Amino acid sequence: LQIIRQSKRTAKFVPILVHEDLNWEQVARISARIPELPGVDVIESSQRIYPIAEAAAHPIGYIGPANKEDLANEEVKKTPNIQIGKSGLERSYDQPLRGKAGTSKVEVNAIGRVVRELENDPGAGGSTLVSTIDSELQRFVQNRLGEDTGAVTVMDVHNGDVLALASNPTFDPNVFAQGLKGDVWQALLKNPAAPLNNRAIAGQYPPGSTFKMLVAMAALEAKVVTPKNAFFCSGVHELGAGRFHCWQRGGHGWVTLHEAIAESCDVYFYEIARKVGIEKISEMARRFGLGEPTGIDAPSEKGGLIPTKEWKRRQLKASWQIGETLIAGIGQGFVLTTPLQLAVMTARLVNGGISVKPRILRKKGEEEFPPEGTRIDVSSEHLKAIMRAMRAVTSSASGTARNSQISVKAYRMGGKTGTSQVRRITAQERRLGGIRNEDLPLAQRDNSLFVGYAPLTNPKY
Repeated sequence: LQIIRQSKRTAKFVPILVHEDLNWEQVARISARIPELPGVDVIESSQRIYPIAEAAAHPIGYIGPANKEDLANEEVKKTPNIQIGKSGLERSYDQPLRGKAGTSKVEVNAIGRVVRELENDPGAGGSTLVSTIDSELQRFVQNRLGEDTGAVTVMDVHNGDVLALASNPTFDPNVFAQGLKGDVWQALLKNPAAPLNNRAIAGQYPPGSTFKMLVAMAALEAKVVTPKNAFFCSGVHELGAGRFHCWQRGGHGWVTLHEAIAESCDVYFYEIARKVGIEKISEMARRFGLGEPTGIDAPSEKGGLIPTKEWKRRQLKASWQIGETLIAGIGQGFVLTTPLQLAVMTARLVNGGISVKPRILRKKGEEEFPPEGTRIDVSSEHLKAIMRAMRAVTSSASGTARNSQISVKAYRMGGKTGTSQVRRITAQERRLGGIRNEDLPLAQRDNSLFVGYAPLTNPKY
């Protein structure tokens, strides 16, 4: 029925696919009877194969049959059974990869059999693209995610090469190229874990404490604090009738910027966020790559959200509250970022303040190192202070990631842990000591984050 319907809406000279993936025995049987089957022909064709399949499904993307919207393109419309890029690099570079279709003008007899070829245009092959993705590293990080829902981005801090861009759960792009069955497509669409969503570039999450370095930079640059200023953390910060808690019950005591980042003291960042204000925090965040798309070659990239007073007035028709500044100071509230943006932020913090931009494609003949980005106008001493604190996160006795430090000295890393709540913790839960994350439904569990750089001296990744 599908073939009959297609024949009615297709020009008579356009071939219709009746069957594909024939084995050699089937090809031989049909070929032997071709004289008895006017209008039938066996045609060899190529098929897209994705060698590392699920591991690179999100950054590379997949191809599939042209849909109604795609057929609005005359070139696509004139090519029977064409498959075009649907996501990732396949979609961004569909035309260059596809090349130019060839044409053949032929003379046929009364029963439609080709008598001779009159004209032939062989067309042109597609371009060769070179991705920055390291296939072995991509496989490793995708496997490392295991059964967890999440994303991993690995980036060169100097030239912006994205060496790995993994999102989990994932899918096999080969099933699209081979002809996706309706039930498989529906299963992918209805899966609550959204395997088609590239979380690395389109997942927008509160960054939690990984945002604290930028709050610290904003406060240092505005000269409202110095690295030596200390604040006392009792475990709670009071603002009017509001109580803003630190994750450490009982508090951290007196902490400077160094200890505050290493131990992730919330009260310290409530204090300095209140002093510097949301406008300067937002401005610093944008300078380090947050709040707008990074510009990577990916059609589904999202920009996150870095709020301002004007944004709230415009979008929510309400005034900004000081308490919202405190919450933004620990990377929660309205603040949203993507994992790729956090990698860009970290690269700019540790590469000397160069506004490096991520790239997933190296164009033919392009230098390994693209033209140097502009230098962000911040103090090099402040950048060094932030890096020392990030080193303490993984290397000091009280650092929040001390148990995750790399044991091989040459490969040791600095970084910052982060946890962001997706639900409000009630006063009763606090009195009872809270609820274990693993005891909550998946949708209500905290998000866990980590940004890092390595090696400690002259960072590369």
